[in-house]
Amino acid sequence: MAFPFFKRPAAQKKLGIYVHIPFCKSKCEYCDFYSLGGGRDRHVTDDYLQALADHIKESGQLAPEHLVDTVYFGGGTPSFFGAENLEKILDEVQRRFHLDPDPEITLEANPDSVNKKALKKLLRAGFNRISVGVQSDDDEMLKKLGRPHTFEQARQAVLSAREAGFTNVSVDLMYGLPNQTLTAWRETVENVLSLKPDHLSAYALRVEEGTPLWNYRDCANLPDDDRQADMYLAACNILRDYGYEHYEISNFARPGYASRHNLKYWNLDEYLGFGPSAASDFAGKRFSAVADLKAYNEGIRKHGQILRECDAIPMRERAGEYVMLRLRTSIGINAEEYEKRFLMPFAPLDALLQRFAGRGYAEKRDDRWVLTEQGWLVSNQIIITLNEAQERSTPLAKKR
Repeated sequence: MAFPFFKRPAAQKKLGIYVHIPFCKSKCEYCDFYSLGGGRDRHVTDDYLQALADHIKESGQLAPEHLVDTVYFGGGTPSFFGAENLEKILDEVQRRFHLDPDPEITLEANPDSVNKKALKKLLRAGFNRISVGVQSDDDEMLKKLGRPHTFEQARQAVLSAREAGFTNVSVDLMYGLPNQTLTAWRETVENVLSLKPDHLSAYALRVEEGTPLWNYRDCANLPDDDRQADMYLAACNILRDYGYEHYEISNFARPGYASRHNLKYWNLDEYLGFGPSAASDFAGKRFSAVADLKAYNEGIRKHGQILRECDAIPMRERAGEYVMLRLRTSIGINAEEYEKRFLMPFAPLDALLQRFAGRGYAEKRDDRWVLTEQGWLVSNQIIITLNEAQERSTPLAKKR
Protein backbone atom coordinates (compact mmCIF):
# COMPACT_ATOMS: atom_id res chain seq x y z
CA MET A 1 0.00 0.00 0.00
CA ALA A 2 1.40 3.40 -0.92
CA PHE A 3 0.58 6.58 0.94
CA PRO A 4 -3.20 6.94 1.20
CA PHE A 5 -5.61 9.36 -0.47
CA PHE A 6 -4.75 12.71 -1.77
CA LYS A 7 -6.23 14.74 -4.49
CA ARG A 8 -3.52 17.17 -5.47
CA PRO A 9 -3.84 20.88 -6.29
CA ALA A 10 -2.74 21.90 -9.76
CA ALA A 11 0.05 24.26 -8.70
CA GLN A 12 3.54 22.78 -8.75
CA LYS A 13 5.19 22.39 -5.35
CA LYS A 14 8.63 21.36 -4.17
CA LEU A 15 8.96 17.97 -2.47
CA GLY A 16 11.67 16.27 -0.45
CA ILE A 17 12.23 12.51 -0.43
CA TYR A 18 13.78 10.51 2.40
CA VAL A 19 14.92 6.89 1.92
CA HIS A 20 15.66 4.86 5.04
CA ILE A 21 18.37 2.21 4.80
CA PRO A 22 18.13 0.25 8.06
CA PHE A 23 21.23 -1.91 7.68
CA CYS A 24 24.40 -1.40 9.73
CA LYS A 25 27.64 -3.28 10.18
CA SER A 26 27.01 -3.03 13.92
CA LYS A 27 24.69 -1.11 16.22
CA CYS A 28 26.21 1.81 18.14
CA GLU A 29 25.84 1.90 21.91
CA TYR A 30 23.71 5.08 21.87
CA CYS A 31 21.58 4.55 18.76
CA ASP A 32 17.79 4.41 19.10
CA PHE A 33 16.97 4.79 15.40
CA TYR A 34 15.40 1.82 13.69
CA SER A 35 18.40 -0.09 12.37
CA LEU A 36 19.61 -3.67 12.08
CA GLY A 37 23.17 -4.44 13.09
CA GLY A 38 25.11 -7.50 12.08
CA GLY A 39 25.11 -7.22 8.31
CA ARG A 40 22.63 -8.39 5.67
CA ASP A 41 22.22 -11.29 3.28
CA ARG A 42 21.38 -11.28 -0.42
CA HIS A 43 17.81 -12.45 0.11
CA VAL A 44 17.05 -9.65 2.58
CA THR A 45 18.68 -7.09 0.30
CA ASP A 46 16.70 -8.20 -2.75
CA ASP A 47 13.41 -8.22 -0.85
CA TYR A 48 14.02 -4.71 0.43
CA LEU A 49 15.06 -3.35 -2.96
CA GLN A 50 11.86 -4.73 -4.47
CA ALA A 51 9.71 -3.29 -1.68
CA LEU A 52 11.28 0.14 -2.06
CA ALA A 53 10.91 0.04 -5.85
CA ASP A 54 7.22 -0.87 -5.60
CA HIS A 55 6.55 1.76 -2.94
CA ILE A 56 8.34 4.50 -4.86
CA LYS A 57 6.59 3.58 -8.11
CA GLU A 58 3.12 3.69 -6.58
CA SER A 59 3.79 6.84 -4.58
CA GLY A 60 5.14 8.74 -7.55
CA GLN A 61 1.61 8.77 -8.94
CA LEU A 62 0.47 10.83 -5.94
CA ALA A 63 2.75 13.75 -6.73
CA PRO A 64 2.52 14.39 -10.48
CA GLU A 65 2.67 18.16 -9.98
CA HIS A 66 5.52 18.11 -7.46
CA LEU A 67 9.15 18.80 -8.23
CA VAL A 68 11.59 16.82 -6.09
CA ASP A 69 14.46 19.12 -5.16
CA THR A 70 16.03 17.09 -2.34
CA VAL A 71 16.63 13.37 -1.79
CA TYR A 72 18.19 12.12 1.43
CA PHE A 73 19.41 8.57 2.14
CA GLY A 74 19.62 8.05 5.91
CA GLY A 75 19.81 5.11 8.24
CA GLY A 76 21.10 2.93 9.52
CA THR A 77 24.20 3.15 7.40
CA PRO A 78 23.31 3.78 3.75
CA SER A 79 26.93 3.45 2.60
CA PHE A 80 26.98 -0.08 4.06
CA PHE A 81 24.19 -1.05 1.62
CA GLY A 82 26.57 -0.84 -1.34
CA ALA A 83 26.90 1.61 -4.23
CA GLU A 84 25.08 -0.64 -6.72
CA ASN A 85 22.01 -0.98 -4.51
CA LEU A 86 21.93 2.73 -3.72
CA GLU A 87 22.15 3.52 -7.42
CA LYS A 88 19.16 1.26 -8.12
CA ILE A 89 17.04 3.07 -5.53
CA LEU A 90 18.01 6.53 -6.74
CA ASP A 91 17.30 5.50 -10.32
CA GLU A 92 13.81 4.44 -9.26
CA VAL A 93 13.23 7.82 -7.61
CA GLN A 94 14.42 9.59 -10.76
CA ARG A 95 12.10 7.51 -12.95
CA ARG A 96 8.97 7.87 -10.81
CA PHE A 97 9.19 11.51 -9.71
CA HIS A 98 9.91 14.79 -11.46
CA LEU A 99 13.34 15.94 -10.29
CA ASP A 100 14.44 19.53 -10.05
CA PRO A 101 17.22 20.43 -12.51
CA ASP A 102 19.53 21.09 -9.55
CA PRO A 103 18.56 18.67 -6.78
CA GLU A 104 20.45 18.11 -3.54
CA ILE A 105 20.97 14.33 -3.18
CA THR A 106 22.59 13.31 0.11
CA LEU A 107 24.10 10.05 1.28
CA GLU A 108 24.88 9.34 4.93
CA ALA A 109 28.08 7.34 5.23
CA ASN A 110 30.22 5.69 7.86
CA PRO A 111 33.98 6.04 7.33
CA ASP A 112 34.57 2.27 7.23
CA SER A 113 32.10 1.60 4.41
CA VAL A 114 33.20 4.04 1.71
CA ASN A 115 36.10 4.19 -0.71
CA LYS A 116 37.00 6.38 -3.65
CA LYS A 117 35.86 3.87 -6.28
CA ALA A 118 32.40 3.51 -4.74
CA LEU A 119 32.11 7.25 -4.21
CA LYS A 120 32.91 7.95 -7.85
CA LYS A 121 30.18 5.53 -8.85
CA LEU A 122 27.69 7.21 -6.53
CA LEU A 123 28.62 10.64 -7.86
CA ARG A 124 27.99 9.46 -11.43
CA ALA A 125 24.63 8.04 -10.32
CA GLY A 126 23.53 11.48 -9.12
CA PHE A 127 24.53 11.76 -5.46
CA ASN A 128 26.13 15.16 -4.91
CA ARG A 129 26.30 15.56 -1.13
CA ILE A 130 27.78 13.22 1.47
CA SER A 131 27.44 13.32 5.24
CA VAL A 132 30.23 11.45 7.04
CA GLY A 133 29.62 10.19 10.59
CA VAL A 134 32.91 11.16 12.26
CA GLN A 135 31.51 11.68 15.80
CA SER A 136 34.91 11.90 17.57
CA ASP A 137 38.65 12.14 16.90
CA ASP A 138 39.41 9.87 19.87
CA ASP A 139 39.76 6.23 18.81
CA GLU A 140 39.20 4.91 22.33
CA MET A 141 36.01 6.93 22.57
CA LEU A 142 34.83 5.68 19.19
CA LYS A 143 35.39 2.12 20.38
CA LYS A 144 33.42 2.73 23.60
CA LEU A 145 30.54 4.12 21.58
CA GLY A 146 30.50 1.06 19.34
CA ARG A 147 31.61 3.00 16.27
CA PRO A 148 33.19 0.61 13.71
CA HIS A 149 35.94 2.99 12.54
CA THR A 150 38.90 5.11 13.62
CA PHE A 151 39.47 8.82 13.20
CA GLU A 152 42.07 8.10 10.54
CA GLN A 153 39.41 6.21 8.57
CA ALA A 154 37.12 9.22 8.97
CA ARG A 155 39.84 11.53 7.69
CA GLN A 156 40.45 9.25 4.72
CA ALA A 157 36.71 9.08 3.98
CA VAL A 158 36.46 12.86 3.75
CA LEU A 159 39.58 13.02 1.56
CA SER A 160 38.25 10.22 -0.66
CA ALA A 161 34.96 12.07 -1.09
CA ARG A 162 36.86 15.15 -2.25
CA GLU A 163 39.07 13.13 -4.58
CA ALA A 164 36.00 11.38 -6.01
CA GLY A 165 34.55 14.77 -6.92
CA PHE A 166 32.11 15.62 -4.11
CA THR A 167 31.97 19.38 -3.63
CA ASN A 168 29.50 19.28 -0.73
CA VAL A 169 30.84 17.33 2.25
CA SER A 170 29.27 17.35 5.70
CA VAL A 171 30.53 15.77 8.93
CA ASP A 172 28.74 14.82 12.15
CA LEU A 173 30.22 15.23 15.62
CA MET A 174 28.94 14.45 19.10
CA TYR A 175 29.73 16.14 22.39
CA GLY A 176 28.85 15.31 25.98
CA LEU A 177 30.59 11.96 25.61
CA PRO A 178 31.76 9.81 28.54
CA ASN A 179 34.73 11.44 30.32
CA GLN A 180 34.92 14.17 27.68
CA THR A 181 36.43 17.47 28.81
CA LEU A 182 35.90 20.93 27.36
CA THR A 183 39.54 21.02 26.25
CA ALA A 184 39.22 17.67 24.47
CA TRP A 185 36.06 18.83 22.73
CA ARG A 186 37.73 22.02 21.49
CA GLU A 187 40.57 19.94 20.09
CA THR A 188 38.09 17.63 18.37
CA VAL A 189 36.37 20.53 16.63
CA GLU A 190 39.70 22.00 15.53
CA ASN A 191 40.94 18.63 14.25
CA VAL A 192 37.79 18.03 12.23
CA LEU A 193 37.84 21.56 10.81
CA SER A 194 41.29 20.81 9.42
CA LEU A 195 39.41 18.54 6.98
CA LYS A 196 37.64 21.65 5.65
CA PRO A 197 34.08 20.30 5.61
CA ASP A 198 31.40 22.42 3.94
CA HIS A 199 28.89 21.61 6.66
CA LEU A 200 29.14 20.39 10.25
CA SER A 201 26.49 19.02 12.59
CA ALA A 202 27.27 18.94 16.31
CA TYR A 203 24.87 16.94 18.46
CA ALA A 204 24.77 16.43 22.20
CA LEU A 205 24.83 12.76 23.16
CA ARG A 206 21.37 11.62 24.18
CA VAL A 207 21.01 8.61 26.44
CA GLU A 208 17.86 6.89 25.24
CA GLU A 209 16.02 4.11 27.05
CA GLY A 210 16.42 0.78 25.30
CA THR A 211 19.98 1.41 24.13
CA PRO A 212 23.04 -0.33 25.63
CA LEU A 213 24.29 3.04 26.89
CA TRP A 214 21.13 3.42 28.96
CA ASN A 215 22.04 0.34 30.98
CA TYR A 216 25.32 1.81 32.25
CA ARG A 217 24.49 5.52 32.11
CA ASP A 218 25.02 6.04 35.84
CA CYS A 219 28.66 4.95 35.67
CA ALA A 220 29.51 6.44 32.26
CA ASN A 221 30.78 9.73 33.70
CA LEU A 222 28.75 11.83 31.30
CA PRO A 223 29.19 15.61 31.39
CA ASP A 224 26.35 17.40 33.19
CA ASP A 225 24.10 19.98 31.54
CA ASP A 226 26.36 22.91 32.43
CA ARG A 227 29.42 21.22 30.94
CA GLN A 228 27.44 20.32 27.82
CA ALA A 229 26.34 23.95 27.50
CA ASP A 230 29.96 25.09 27.72
CA MET A 231 30.88 22.60 24.97
CA TYR A 232 28.04 23.83 22.79
CA LEU A 233 29.00 27.49 23.11
CA ALA A 234 32.67 26.66 22.55
CA ALA A 235 31.79 24.96 19.26
CA CYS A 236 29.64 27.94 18.25
CA ASN A 237 32.54 30.33 18.84
CA ILE A 238 35.14 28.20 17.05
CA LEU A 239 32.94 27.61 14.02
CA ARG A 240 32.04 31.29 13.81
CA ASP A 241 35.75 32.17 13.81
CA TYR A 242 36.23 29.75 10.90
CA GLY A 243 33.49 31.48 8.89
CA TYR A 244 30.65 28.98 9.36
CA GLU A 245 27.08 30.21 9.59
CA HIS A 246 25.09 28.88 12.54
CA TYR A 247 21.79 28.34 10.72
CA GLU A 248 20.13 25.81 13.06
CA ILE A 249 20.65 24.80 16.68
CA SER A 250 22.98 21.90 15.83
CA ASN A 251 24.05 22.80 12.29
CA PHE A 252 26.75 25.01 10.82
CA ALA A 253 27.62 25.61 7.19
CA ARG A 254 29.86 27.58 4.95
CA PRO A 255 27.82 30.21 3.09
CA GLY A 256 25.61 28.45 0.56
CA TYR A 257 26.01 24.97 2.04
CA ALA A 258 23.09 24.70 4.47
CA SER A 259 21.29 21.36 4.16
CA ARG A 260 18.39 22.01 1.80
CA HIS A 261 16.71 18.76 2.79
CA ASN A 262 16.80 19.36 6.53
CA LEU A 263 15.50 22.88 6.00
CA LYS A 264 12.34 21.28 4.64
CA TYR A 265 11.61 19.80 8.06
CA TRP A 266 12.19 23.10 9.84
CA ASN A 267 10.15 25.07 7.29
CA LEU A 268 7.15 22.68 7.41
CA ASP A 269 7.64 21.81 3.74
CA GLU A 270 6.32 18.59 2.23
CA TYR A 271 8.34 15.38 2.13
CA LEU A 272 7.75 11.67 1.56
CA GLY A 273 9.64 8.94 3.39
CA PHE A 274 10.31 5.40 2.18
CA GLY A 275 11.38 2.42 4.26
CA PRO A 276 10.58 1.10 7.75
CA SER A 277 10.09 3.89 10.33
CA ALA A 278 10.32 6.61 7.64
CA ALA A 279 8.13 9.64 8.33
CA SER A 280 6.24 11.80 5.84
CA ASP A 281 4.40 15.12 5.81
CA PHE A 282 2.26 15.38 2.69
CA ALA A 283 -1.05 16.96 1.66
CA GLY A 284 -1.83 18.13 5.18
CA LYS A 285 -1.23 14.77 6.81
CA ARG A 286 1.68 13.37 8.76
CA PHE A 287 2.30 9.63 8.70
CA SER A 288 5.07 7.11 9.27
CA ALA A 289 5.77 3.53 8.28
CA VAL A 290 6.02 0.58 10.64
CA ALA A 291 9.44 0.24 12.28
CA ASP A 292 9.83 -3.36 11.18
CA LEU A 293 11.59 -4.47 8.00
CA LYS A 294 9.65 -7.71 7.58
CA ALA A 295 6.28 -6.04 8.16
CA TYR A 296 7.18 -3.25 5.76
CA ASN A 297 8.26 -5.65 2.99
CA GLU A 298 5.19 -7.85 3.43
CA GLY A 299 2.86 -4.85 3.55
CA ILE A 300 4.20 -3.57 0.25
CA ARG A 301 4.18 -7.00 -1.40
CA LYS A 302 0.61 -7.81 -0.33
CA HIS A 303 -0.72 -4.26 -0.83
CA GLY A 304 -1.54 -4.17 2.85
CA GLN A 305 -1.10 -1.67 5.66
CA ILE A 306 2.38 -0.28 6.23
CA LEU A 307 1.53 2.82 8.27
CA ARG A 308 1.77 2.87 12.04
CA GLU A 309 0.14 6.30 12.25
CA CYS A 310 -1.56 8.78 9.95
CA ASP A 311 -2.97 12.05 11.24
CA ALA A 312 -4.48 15.17 9.78
CA ILE A 313 -2.80 18.12 11.49
CA PRO A 314 -5.13 20.82 12.87
CA MET A 315 -4.19 24.43 12.09
CA ARG A 316 -3.44 25.27 15.72
CA GLU A 317 -1.03 22.34 15.97
CA ARG A 318 0.66 23.43 12.74
CA ALA A 319 1.10 26.88 14.23
CA GLY A 320 2.81 25.32 17.25
CA GLU A 321 5.08 23.31 14.97
CA TYR A 322 5.98 26.47 13.07
CA VAL A 323 7.06 28.17 16.29
CA MET A 324 8.96 25.12 17.53
CA LEU A 325 10.77 24.29 14.30
CA ARG A 326 11.47 27.76 12.95
CA LEU A 327 12.90 28.95 16.26
CA ARG A 328 15.46 26.16 15.90
CA THR A 329 16.80 28.08 12.90
CA SER A 330 18.36 31.44 12.16
CA ILE A 331 15.32 32.17 9.94
CA GLY A 332 13.09 32.58 12.98
CA ILE A 333 9.40 33.50 13.01
CA ASN A 334 7.55 36.40 11.43
CA ALA A 335 4.30 37.94 12.69
CA GLU A 336 2.71 38.55 9.30
CA GLU A 337 3.60 35.08 8.03
CA TYR A 338 2.32 33.45 11.22
CA GLU A 339 -1.04 35.23 11.18
CA LYS A 340 -1.62 34.79 7.44
CA ARG A 341 -0.62 31.14 7.39
CA PHE A 342 -2.29 29.94 10.60
CA LEU A 343 -4.97 32.57 11.35
CA MET A 344 -3.63 32.92 14.89
CA PRO A 345 -2.74 36.21 16.65
CA PHE A 346 0.97 36.86 17.03
CA ALA A 347 0.65 39.53 19.76
CA PRO A 348 0.77 37.07 22.72
CA LEU A 349 3.96 35.54 21.33
CA ASP A 350 5.47 38.94 20.60
CA ALA A 351 4.99 40.02 24.21
CA LEU A 352 6.74 36.91 25.50
CA LEU A 353 9.58 37.21 22.99
CA GLN A 354 10.22 40.75 24.12
CA ARG A 355 10.61 39.43 27.67
CA PHE A 356 12.99 36.72 26.46
CA ALA A 357 14.94 39.37 24.57
CA GLY A 358 15.45 41.21 27.84
CA ARG A 359 17.19 38.10 29.19
CA GLY A 360 19.40 37.73 26.13
CA TYR A 361 17.53 34.70 24.80
CA ALA A 362 15.88 36.28 21.74
CA GLU A 363 16.34 39.19 19.40
CA LYS A 364 14.46 40.96 16.63
CA ARG A 365 16.21 40.92 13.27
CA ASP A 366 14.35 43.12 10.83
CA ASP A 367 10.82 41.68 10.92
CA ARG A 368 11.70 38.31 12.46
CA TRP A 369 12.20 36.98 15.94
CA VAL A 370 15.11 34.58 16.38
CA LEU A 371 16.66 32.90 19.39
CA THR A 372 20.24 33.68 20.34
CA GLU A 373 22.76 30.91 20.96
CA GLN A 374 22.07 31.37 24.70
CA GLY A 375 18.39 31.09 23.88
CA TRP A 376 18.93 27.89 21.92
CA LEU A 377 20.36 26.34 25.09
CA VAL A 378 16.99 26.82 26.80
CA SER A 379 14.85 26.58 23.65
CA ASN A 380 12.69 23.76 24.99
CA GLN A 381 11.46 25.90 27.88
CA ILE A 382 10.98 28.94 25.63
CA ILE A 383 8.96 27.01 23.05
CA ILE A 384 6.77 25.42 25.73
CA THR A 385 5.98 28.88 27.10
CA LEU A 386 5.17 30.26 23.64
CA ASN A 387 2.97 27.34 22.71
CA GLU A 388 1.07 27.55 26.00
CA ALA A 389 0.30 31.18 25.14
CA GLN A 390 -0.75 30.13 21.66
CA GLU A 391 -3.11 27.48 23.06
CA ARG A 392 -4.90 30.20 25.06
CA SER A 393 -5.30 32.44 21.99
CA THR A 394 -8.50 32.85 19.99
CA PRO A 395 -8.04 32.22 16.24
CA LEU A 396 -8.29 35.40 14.18
CA ALA A 397 -10.98 33.90 11.96
CA LYS A 398 -13.26 33.46 14.99
CA LYS A 399 -12.88 36.94 16.40
CA ARG A 400 -15.86 39.31 16.15
